[in-house]
Formats: sequence, C-alpha cells, structure tokens
Amino acid sequence: MEFFDPSIVEHIEMKMIKPSQFAVRNKFQKISPEDDSLVASIREHGLLQPILIRPLTQGFEIVAGHRRFQACRSLRYRFVACKIREMSDKNAYEIQLTENMQRKAMDAIEEAEAFRRYVIDFGWGGVSELAKKIGMSEEYVSHRINLLKLPSSLKERIAANKLNVSCAIELSNIPFEAQSEIIEQESDNNLTVRQIREIKSHLRNVERKSFTGSTEFKKSIQILKVTKKTTLALKILLARLDNLIDEIHETVEPAQRCEVINFLMETRLKVHSMIDDAIRFRNSNSKISD
Repeated sequence: MEFFDPSIVEHIEMKMIKPSQFAVRNKFQKISPEDDSLVASIREHGLLQPILIRPLTQGFEIVAGHRRFQACRSLRYRFVACKIREMSDKNAYEIQLTENMQRKAMDAIEEAEAFRRYVIDFGWGGVSELAKKIGMSEEYVSHRINLLKLPSSLKERIAANKLNVSCAIELSNIPFEAQSEIIEQESDNNLTVRQIREIKSHLRNVERKSFTGSTEFKKSIQILKVTKKTTLALKILLARLDNLIDEIHETVEPAQRCEVINFLMETRLKVHSMIDDAIRFRNSNSKISD
C-alpha cells in the first residue's frame, strides 16, 4: 500500500512560527560550529529541506527543524519553506525525539529527561511503547531514566562527557548507602566499568560470610536456585506492570493518570534494579557451584 503524505509545502512568514511547546531539548538557542556550518550552507545553497510545522489556533509550531529555523532567522529570512501537517502533541514530540536520537544530538541526561517527560510527566505511554517508537530497547530507556536518580554533580559530568554512561549506569544501580563511597573513588580516579563492578563485588563480599564446609556449599546451591526463580518472578512482574501502565492509558482520565503512572514507573525502575541485582548475585554465586 502506497503511503499518502497529507502534508502541504508552503512558504510561511517567520513571525508566524513559534518554537515547540513540547521541545525535547532546551538548547536550541546555543550556537555551535555545526550551526555556523549550517548557516553557511543555507546562505550558499538555500534551505534544501523544509522545516516541519503544525498549525495552532494562532500561527504555527515547529515540530522538526529548529536548527534550520534559527539559521534562517540569523540570515534575516522573512519567509521560510515549511511542510505543514496536522498532528497531536504526542506525535509531534515523538517526531522531535526520533529526529534528535537519529542525529545523536542529545547527551544521555537530555535523553533521560526527554524519556521521563514522555512516560511520567505527559503520561503518553509506558517504557515499552516509547522504546518501540524510537527504535531502542526497553533496557536502554529504563537505564537512561534511572540516571536521573544520580546526584547533580554526576549528571553534570555525564552531560559534559566527563563520565562514561556505562559507568554512570553501574553507579545508578547500587544501594544508596554504598553509592557515596564508590562515587568518591570514581571522581578521584576515573574508574572503568570493570573497576566499579569489582568495587561493588568487594562491598558485597565484605558483607557476606565466606562459604566453608559442605553445609555452606549446599546452602549456596539453594541460593542459586532461589535467585533464578527470583529473577523469573521479577521479569513476570515487570511485564504485568507494563500491561497495567498500558491499561491505565486506556481507562483512566488524563487528570488522574499522571500520579498513578508516576508511581508505577518508580515501581518499575525499582523492579528493573532488583533484576540487575538478582542476576549479579546469581552470577557471583555460580562460581561456587561450577
């Protein structure tokens, strides 16, 4: 079946176009070398790709092409070529998010905040739905949102590319009481993912008694069996939470939806963290039974 594009392409006066009220980023006003290159290209060749806008009650709103719009504004364009299309707030946000993800224009914290707004603030869908929309895994989306639990100092380092995202994810999945000690070491020594995992393993070993004698060995086997069942039970719970979130989107009024979804998403993140802990605990004990 051939795709029908209902969009209309026209030249619209610049003053009639507004930035998106649901912008996934807050940095469109920053000027970068990439923006200077775009301005030079448009000055020489003109705007080769129209910006995507949608009609409002008064004027129009940018959906995709904020940088192109700002470049045309800097060149004092009065009119700009636009592709006009009717769409909902949710669809407009999804298009913006997908475009920025494809261009890799956002840092990990910007992604995390954009994902949180979609799932929690706006209540447009669960992690599963968002992951499908942007072509990423559920784990990717959950881990990004989980980064927002880190201290502001670490989030600033992530945004400035001074802390590896994989290391940050490891730090976000540890108990709060142990977090400060590892964070302090990471800040001083720029630890790798492997080093952070070794420190976390060491902390667990300090708290856990050593396994000695046949009785303790048999006990370790039982622990492995229980942790495997625990992981499976938690994954089942995760699937049920996703179904519940999707059900709420269909049955609960928007005014009451946000608080409930916020609670369920917090619960989902805790369950995801519990699964990670269970898998790590199971793996650390598997060496005993080999």
